[in-house]
Amino acid sequence: MAYEAKYRFARISARKVRPLADLIRGKLADEALDILRYQPHRGARMLEKTLRSALANAEDRRAANLHHLMVVDVRVDGGPMFKRMRPHARGMASVLKKRFSHIHVGLE
Repeated sequence: MAYEAKYRFARISARKVRPLADLIRGKLADEALDILRYQPHRGARMLEKTLRSALANAEDRRAANLHHLMVVDVRVDGGPMFKRMRPHARGMASVLKKRFSHIHVGLE
């Protein structure tokens, strides 16, 4: 993995972003950007932003040919959680977990 970018503490559940990560894994970077651009999901914007950052890192490190870079590693890991209490029936409370995720994109 020559060039990588991370989006840490993304305010979205990892479960919502993983199917989008599966769409672009193994594709050329330009093709992956086109796929993400036309996805209606909010997680696609975050993944697209991370992929653009990885491409910028490759350009900054003087990659030989930017058009032939391939997305070899896309990981979406769970991050920390905000835990909030919500009133529930019969005087009880339930816990709401506001989830975060860490998005990693690797190009080669």
